[in-house]
Amino acid sequence: MTETVGHVLLEEVSMKNVQLQSRIVMAPMTRVFSPDGVPNEEVAAYYRKRAEGGVGLIVTEGTAIDHPSAVMHKDIPRFYGEESLAGWKKVVQEVHAAGGKIIPQLWHVGAARKAGSEPNVEAAPISPSSISLKGKEVPKIHALTNDEVKDLVHQFAKAAKQAKEIGFDGIELHGAHGYLIDQFFWELTNRRDDEYGGNLTGRSTFAADIVRACRAAVGEDFLIVFRYSQWKGTDYEAKLAQNSQELKTLLQPLVEAGVDVFHCSTRRIWEPEFVEEDPDLTLAGWTKRVTGKPAIAVGSIGINKAYRSEHENDTRDLVVSINENIQITEKKIENGEFDYVAIGRSLLADSDWPKKLKENRLEDATMYTKELEETLR
Repeated sequence: MTETVGHVLLEEVSMKNVQLQSRIVMAPMTRVFSPDGVPNEEVAAYYRKRAEGGVGLIVTEGTAIDHPSAVMHKDIPRFYGEESLAGWKKVVQEVHAAGGKIIPQLWHVGAARKAGSEPNVEAAPISPSSISLKGKEVPKIHALTNDEVKDLVHQFAKAAKQAKEIGFDGIELHGAHGYLIDQFFWELTNRRDDEYGGNLTGRSTFAADIVRACRAAVGEDFLIVFRYSQWKGTDYEAKLAQNSQELKTLLQPLVEAGVDVFHCSTRRIWEPEFVEEDPDLTLAGWTKRVTGKPAIAVGSIGINKAYRSEHENDTRDLVVSINENIQITEKKIENGEFDYVAIGRSLLADSDWPKKLKENRLEDATMYTKELEETLR
């Protein structure tokens, strides 16, 4: 008989002043099915199904702030314009009707966007320093002026205000994976010598300014989640912080600016971050320790095949028990290491994954495959 797991993940909890039906967060996953950037009835149904399935908090796919080079596909949803915002309002209503909570992920991809990409083919990719994600100078990438940086801060804050007006339960700022905010964090891509560059504190200024402007736009009670990662889409071994003190230096300005919860993106939820300091503590655990803020952990929990490791001696690349991963995760929650768990691909494959976990029948859940993802809505 399969050992029962999931009671901790399925606890009703709060995130700031938002009441959640479980600790399970739906991770943001780009779907590219909002025609011309407008979320439609199909998008609303997609998110409602996950709320009905027992997800506590839904973080939407990345949504474009009001900037011409924010994203790189015409069907990535926008978070500006009357038609798009009306579509998002319908999404919120459907999720709330199903008992769920939802926040939009506000996004600008920066230099990750290729020149000539839709929806605005004439708009140049932007970055802190005209540096690609490989660390090379690229003339087609526009280095932001100080005034342009401040305008981007304003656009994030405008989106946050609109999220509150529409009825969302908070916002998430996408500061991970090598996108624009992360490009300011990262020494490889930020070569600026003004207030937005230099040391770790300087490189966190752009993010802190965004958080501060968003907080001013939405007030003290509205939830602000900040997602960040050490790894990048072009470099899985990248490190913004080499130790816990550097991590504190990077994140403390964001705490002071108004972040409520940190969403700590890792590829394997169980892996320790600074092994020399603690052989077990994960990035989410360190984040909670150095900031004092609640943390969301994420990484391969609901599947039986983890993201591949770059380390040859990492045997966790083998097929492993989903129950084992859940047991490890729940023990870490009970020990206070982190507070919530984001699940992505499993919820793409099966919107009822939390419900099946609750009923102790995960063996009936549809398993994620890349082939399956192409057909999922």
